[in-house]
Amino acid sequence: MSERELSPVLVIGAGLVGASVAQALTRAGLVVHLSDKVSSHARVAASRGAGTTAPPQPADVRLVVVAVPPGALPRVIAKSLATYPRATVTDVGSVKGTVLAELRASGIDLSRYVGSHPMAGSQRVGPMTASPDLFVDRTWVVTPHDTSAAHAVLDVQAVAALCGARRVTMGAAHHDEAVAQVSHLPHLASVLVAERLNDVPPEHLQLAGQGLRDVTRIAGSDPQLWREIIGANSAAVRAELTVLRDNLDALIGVLDADGDLAPILAAGRDGTRALPGKHGLASTSYAHVVVEIPDAPGALARLFRDIETAGVNVEDVSIEHDVAREVGWLSVQVAPDRADDLTAVMHAAGWTVRDHEPQP
Repeated sequence: MSERELSPVLVIGAGLVGASVAQALTRAGLVVHLSDKVSSHARVAASRGAGTTAPPQPADVRLVVVAVPPGALPRVIAKSLATYPRATVTDVGSVKGTVLAELRASGIDLSRYVGSHPMAGSQRVGPMTASPDLFVDRTWVVTPHDTSAAHAVLDVQAVAALCGARRVTMGAAHHDEAVAQVSHLPHLASVLVAERLNDVPPEHLQLAGQGLRDVTRIAGSDPQLWREIIGANSAAVRAELTVLRDNLDALIGVLDADGDLAPILAAGRDGTRALPGKHGLASTSYAHVVVEIPDAPGALARLFRDIETAGVNVEDVSIEHDVAREVGWLSVQVAPDRADDLTAVMHAAGWTVRDHEPQP
């Protein structure tokens, strides 16, 4: 199906993901209608370039994107299939297996339904946080089932492409196992570490650095949304938690026996290297050149102009804020053979530089 034949589109649910899909499809030239049980969400999304709140003619709709909370997905998908008889229906939910199972149990024709899951989001919620670029170069999983019509699969793949995403196809069960490993378990680990901070004395928290903020960042996401996500994928998540519990027991056993922690720590380091690197290539070790930067307008721009002068490509950056002074420490990751060059240019430009170290 061509892009023109995908119009008009109905996006049900105008939160962060739904409104971002609507903005991306509108920018691509499709006619997009918005619906949300909170009508103000749809109006805000429309005002930000996500389409129109005018209801479409049901017989005209060619594509329905369901972007509602996990618990409502089966009901809204089933209603959409019945209400829009010529439309391909997809959803953008984080869990696929339980949704598909409930739909199958209802006995309805699912040939026009193809699940999908854009692997992009934020701790922020609502249409005000939406962006048409949210999915650019991000993974979008398409999860056809055994009765999905070929044209419906092509439609959903086209949506992912129009949003700028990289398409991956896998079955619902495979998808749910994967997200339990790479999304749901890390989220719960972050939550458990962050929860522990409630009992940490304030004077101890003064010692916290960027590492703790990195570990706990995703724990700040919407608890209600994550309650539904984890609940819908509980079997796969429980399997991963059981493995983690066994690993924790083993770690505690090593500590009790005053044993050697090196193998456990090395295994963790190896796990970080298993993740894909830039542009999907193998993970690469970089040197970190850490530069003190004042908390002032224009400071970052001046620093990057000086980096450009050095002719060094920046592979990645992160910033840590000093708790006592109005400065930060910008860690600039570069190829190891360019770290000395960059350090010399930074010193010459008047920046304070810590000794650079290779990334472990």
